[in-house]
Amino acid sequence: MRLAIPISVFVLILALACPGQVPAQVAPPEIQLPAPSEAEKQALLDRVIANQKKNEQAQLIYERVERVESRKGPPGTPPEIKITRSVPAGTGTVRIPLGSEGKPADNVAYRTDLEKLEKSLLWASDSGRSQREAYDKVDKKQKERADLIDAARNAFTFTYIAREMRADRVLAKFRMEPNPAFKATSRATSIFAKVRGFLWIDEAAAQLARAELEVTEDISIGGFLAKIYKGSHLMQERYEMASGVWFPSYAQYDFDGRRLFVSFGIHERTFYSQYHYVGPPKEALVTIRAELGKLRATVAEP
Repeated sequence: MRLAIPISVFVLILALACPGQVPAQVAPPEIQLPAPSEAEKQALLDRVIANQKKNEQAQLIYERVERVESRKGPPGTPPEIKITRSVPAGTGTVRIPLGSEGKPADNVAYRTDLEKLEKSLLWASDSGRSQREAYDKVDKKQKERADLIDAARNAFTFTYIAREMRADRVLAKFRMEPNPAFKATSRATSIFAKVRGFLWIDEAAAQLARAELEVTEDISIGGFLAKIYKGSHLMQERYEMASGVWFPSYAQYDFDGRRLFVSFGIHERTFYSQYHYVGPPKEALVTIRAELGKLRATVAEP
C-alpha cells in the first residue's frame, strides 16, 4: 500500500474549509474580535470551497520542489531525505531527483531526466486517441476530487473558536467535527466520520491557511488489506504562492497501521518550495526545451 492512498483522502478533507516554512511551535496570539454570524460563516466556507477547487486545478500548471523527510523506524531514527523537482506533464507529474542542496547533483543525469520530461510533454501535447483517453482519466479524477470537496462541506460542522495572527494575516480558527446528520454515499465519504480537527482560514482571501486533523477511529483501506489506526495525525500549512493561488508549503503526516498482518508506521514531513508557473504541456514544453538548450550549450563550450 502506498502512503498516497490515505493521504489523497485527507487532502480532500483539507480542501474544506513561505516555502519551506516549519509550523510555529508557539501558539499565535488571539485577536479579540466579534465571532462571525452563522450567515457570515456559511458564506466564508462556500468561498473557501470555491477557491480550493481553483487551487486544485492550478496544481496542474505549477511546478514545485519537494523535500520529503521520511522516518519509518522508532523515534530518533534518522530520516530518509528525498528532494525532487515535480513538474506537471498534462496527464501526470514527472519527478526529477535533485541533490541535497535542491540543485542537480549530476548534470548528465539531470539532462537525461529533462529529456525524458520533454518527451512526456511532447506526447501530452498531441491530440491522438491515447492522449484523449489519458486526459479523460485526469478529468474524471478531478471531478471525483471536486465532488468529495462538496460532500465534505456537509460532512462536518464548523465551530468558530477565535481569530489568530500569522505574520501580518488574520486567520479565523474553527473546530471541525463530523456532522451526525451526514449520510455517506461512498467508501471515501464514510471516512469523514472518523476524522476531526481544526482549520485556520484566511478570511480576507477566503483560503485555507492551516489544518490539523486526527483520526478518531481506525480507517480500513482496501477492505481488509490495510488499516490506518486511531490517533494518526495530519497537519498542513498553505500560503499564497502566486496571485490568488494558495498551495501547501509544509505538511506532516504521522500514520500508524497495518498492511495485511504487518504493522507499519509512516512519519513524514514535506517542504514545498519554488512554485513556478509552467502552464499546460505546450507551454511547459517551450520552457523545458529552453532549459535543455542552455544545458547543451554549456556542455558544448570548450
